[in-house]
Amino acid sequence: MLQTKTKVNRESRVQFRITPQQKDLIERAAARSNKTVSEFVLENVLEAAEALELDNAHFVVSREKYETFLAKLDEPTKSKPNLRRLMTGKSVFDE
Repeated sequence: MLQTKTKVNRESRVQFRITPQQKDLIERAAARSNKTVSEFVLENVLEAAEALELDNAHFVVSREKYETFLAKLDEPTKSKPNLRRLMTGKSVFDE
């Protein structure tokens, strides 16, 4: 994740127009987060941008590795007795 509080010189500026209601909402949210409006907006914009980048990630593998991956997906599942016991046993929330 890109850092929002750094000692580097920030040379670029982003400006956009918003309604007074949107500004009020952002200011309230920033205050509740104990951040300046700039910190709050920058942090949330960066999170959204990084999530979009990750959602659109493209991986390239060789045909051989792809075939190996597909073969692994087609393998039968292995029995995991401890996991089965954990998932079927009584939970601490069942009381």
